[in-house]
Amino acid sequence: MLFDIERARRDTPGTAHVAHLNNAGSALPPSQVTEAVVTHLRREAQIGGYEAAAEAAAQVERTYAAIAQLLGCAPDDVAVVENATRAWDMAFYAMTFRPGDRILTSRAEYASNVIAFLQLAARTGAVVEVVDDDEHGQLSVADLRRRLGEGAGQVRLIAITHVPTHGGLVNPAEQVGELSRDAEVPFLLDACQSMGQLAVNVEAIGCDLLSATGRKFLRAPRGTGFLYVRPSILDQLEPPFLDLHAATWTAPDRYVVRPDARRFENWETNVAAKIGLGVAVDYALSWGLAAIEKRVTALAEGLRERLNGLDGVQVHDRGARRCGIVTFTVDGVGAQDVHRRLTDRRVNTSVSRAEQARFDLPGRGLPDLVRASVHYYNTEDELDRLVGAVPAPVVSA
Repeated sequence: MLFDIERARRDTPGTAHVAHLNNAGSALPPSQVTEAVVTHLRREAQIGGYEAAAEAAAQVERTYAAIAQLLGCAPDDVAVVENATRAWDMAFYAMTFRPGDRILTSRAEYASNVIAFLQLAARTGAVVEVVDDDEHGQLSVADLRRRLGEGAGQVRLIAITHVPTHGGLVNPAEQVGELSRDAEVPFLLDACQSMGQLAVNVEAIGCDLLSATGRKFLRAPRGTGFLYVRPSILDQLEPPFLDLHAATWTAPDRYVVRPDARRFENWETNVAAKIGLGVAVDYALSWGLAAIEKRVTALAEGLRERLNGLDGVQVHDRGARRCGIVTFTVDGVGAQDVHRRLTDRRVNTSVSRAEQARFDLPGRGLPDLVRASVHYYNTEDELDRLVGAVPAPVVSA
């Protein structure tokens, strides 16, 4: 079935103004999402925030059901929070660590996650171990298996990023999930960049915890994210902070944490954005994640081919499986300069900084990278537009 690109662009007014190839940063929302958010904000102005929330209770609950459908889980397994970082932090800091406990992660890990690892290691004496890459540049399943079976101290957590923010590879999450189950080690998956461009099913992957954002490939409002928690691990986790939404004050000296994943939420929330998140997920489901993945992957490979055809341009994406994020450099021209030139020509991209990928890019001898990230509403003409705007390389004398 051909992808209905006319429908996609008709529903995305921003495509008339810019070639938006920064979907790994924040995608253009469809008009259905914008209208849902604005409609609720107007209702808040008309009758009051609490009253509008009560009136929209069914829409809010639909958000949980939509995310559950997206992930292949139950609505009670989902918490909706402010962003992916908050979702990931709430899960990570809910775990207990002792001196010598080992945290296994990947070279492609997101900088904020690594900072949390290091903070907790300094507090508790836990140890952070970086699993080697395989010949494709993705997490080595063989090395992960070895580390699970060897080494001093128990492995307390496997925490990896599904798709790195600084490259197009897709880590082998399903194989990681299989090893984690066999070893009975909790598995936390950062799906911030994969959610909305790839089909992600928590049962197929086998993760115990998954964090994601709304603003990227799901095309939801900024300031939205969610956390999946497998029911079997829920009672092992007490959130790092609680309020009257996450827990009930049962006696002057006692409280009870709520029995579902919403223990990771708090009372105050952006209801309009939460509704918009649900609308965005339903919109993605209406296309089908398999169809989205097929188109996004094809567009990204087409962009890589175009860029590889330019003199002095190198594409740096690795992985046996690749997705919609494309990173490249231009000889003699810094990534920031390339980014500015593209911006001046109304082509949106971003820059992945080497200092935010210290386990990966410096070891590969790479500087900051230009990051172009496609989505299904992008066109071949927009890819040509980006390639045509890339500056010529500068050759040192």
